[in-house]
Amino acid sequence: MLNHKDYSKLDTNELKEHYEVLNEKYDGYLSQNLSLDMSRGKPSAEQLELSKEMLNIVSTHDDLHAEDGSDCLNYGVIDGIPEAKRFFSNMLGVSTKEIIIGGNSSLNMMFDAISRAMLQGVYGGAANWGKAPIKFICPTPGYDRHFAICEFFNIEMILVDLTHEGPDMDTVEDLVRADDSIKGIWCVPKYSNPEGITYSDQIVDRLASMDTKAKDFRIFWDDAYTVHHLTNTPDPLKNILTACKEAGHADRVFMFSSTSKITFPGAGVAVLAASEDNLNFIRKQISIQTIGPDKINQLRHVRFLRDLDHLKLHMEKHAAIIKPKFDLVLNKFESELGGKNIAFWNKPNGGYFISLNTLDGCAQAVVSMAAKAGVKLTNAGATFPYGQDPRDRNIRIAPTYPSLTELETAIEVLCLCVQLVSINKFLIQAV
Repeated sequence: MLNHKDYSKLDTNELKEHYEVLNEKYDGYLSQNLSLDMSRGKPSAEQLELSKEMLNIVSTHDDLHAEDGSDCLNYGVIDGIPEAKRFFSNMLGVSTKEIIIGGNSSLNMMFDAISRAMLQGVYGGAANWGKAPIKFICPTPGYDRHFAICEFFNIEMILVDLTHEGPDMDTVEDLVRADDSIKGIWCVPKYSNPEGITYSDQIVDRLASMDTKAKDFRIFWDDAYTVHHLTNTPDPLKNILTACKEAGHADRVFMFSSTSKITFPGAGVAVLAASEDNLNFIRKQISIQTIGPDKINQLRHVRFLRDLDHLKLHMEKHAAIIKPKFDLVLNKFESELGGKNIAFWNKPNGGYFISLNTLDGCAQAVVSMAAKAGVKLTNAGATFPYGQDPRDRNIRIAPTYPSLTELETAIEVLCLCVQLVSINKFLIQAV
């Protein structure tokens, strides 16, 4: 049996024999005309069903005023109704004075934050970022849409390794200390996309306290998965805004989050948290951009989610749907790829992704081979700036959207492809 044998230690005949057996299975999937999509981390229909009663929670017969008397049907309140600020301030551990409520997308708020900085600079900065070429630090593997924003604004991206505790801070500190054109760093600090790691307290403290040559340096803290736990022992994450204040850099961080994967991705509520000085600076700018976001949506979210206790119960329902899918993927990886020295993966305690690392030089071939069998994965390289994985090994697995049956088939195909591509690599090396 070759089930858990180290492929790198098999001789050529053994590898060829095993390749033939696996290839026959792969051909069987080719004949099925599969069409399975695991390319994005979307909630399933079953998850969306959990929040549908929210659509009826605000009616024409209800009082549609915020608690401060603001008419939610009319113009005004550009930074969020009080009850929404209070809910999200509790969720993120910040003051209500440190919150701006946006539209449905935190990505939109991140894009706008950089766009404003390019045109107008940031609070305390001497000039707008668009006056000269600038750079961002990108811990990798990371979130492709962060990288797309940088590409859009012609911001040079500097790759830094993401360790099991967070960014490689020795490298980060050396970079920001020496170069005043480095204006920011992207961070997904909890259950990161795609690695599923959570930053340690030490990493948070070092980010907050490090010396930066650019006095207008900003941490873009995308706390997308802050309440998306899969276990009863969630990863703790130190509060970055508090850490920045204690380090004397209160204005250093922009925190972002949303309800996109809590309620509806297409109709959620996004938030930006930062120092009061940062937000006062930003409010003047967004008052030109908008007369107010969707206050009815804020109202329905607050009335549906209520408080942190009710939010916790709601997220436990999500976990009950998602965790079996994560377990299925991880168990398949262990049974099909474990012990063979051809692939490695993390076991996250939350979030939406599992990061699979193949042998160097194999990820693109695996993704292409899976696509031919009808299984669509996130493009190889997507988790790196410019879509280029230097080692061509990382594949982001998004298990939430398919049904369990579909997911099982998709992962079986994926595991076959990883094995076939790996064996082929060993055979080429043996020539």
